[in-house]
Amino acid sequence: MTLKIYTKTGDSGNTGLIGGSRVSKSNIRINAYGTVDELNAFIGLLGDQLSDEHSRKVLREIQDRLFTIGSSLACDPHKETAMKIPDLTETDILLLENEMDGMNKKLPEMKSFILPGGNAAVSTAHICRTVCRRAERIIVELDSQEKLAQPLILKYMNRLSDYFFVLARYTGMLTGAEEVKWEARK
Repeated sequence: MTLKIYTKTGDSGNTGLIGGSRVSKSNIRINAYGTVDELNAFIGLLGDQLSDEHSRKVLREIQDRLFTIGSSLACDPHKETAMKIPDLTETDILLLENEMDGMNKKLPEMKSFILPGGNAAVSTAHICRTVCRRAERIIVELDSQEKLAQPLILKYMNRLSDYFFVLARYTGMLTGAEEVKWEARK
């Protein structure tokens, strides 16, 4: 038997957290994991545009980590859950740092601000970067209201947005897209 995707339990504007509590769909916790989910969708789009197999593989790993983050954010912090939610580790952050270091070794030195664009993959990487920054801001606000169960979430999200900036430049280099340097109007 096929399960129905709709439950009708959210028709009144409420949704359930892992642990059973119901909250408004406008709750900051829902906004936080919803924005992480939005980022994950854009990462899927970016992966579909990349020809570099290694970068595609790293993006899949990132998507997995974002499911971990989303699961943690979806848990009611005041209730014990029977679900075992995976944890982020310092090695997840180290992966991003190592990837950025590897790409940066191949990139020309950046001497000015760069405008997003050049081709669809570069632009999508910049969209991922900005959605990631928005998710990070929402998670910071959530953390100020009630401490996160996984403090590494903030560190990971901060590093992840940096990763997308470097990936955008690296993708541009691989595809021959010209970096458009921002020049302030005089």
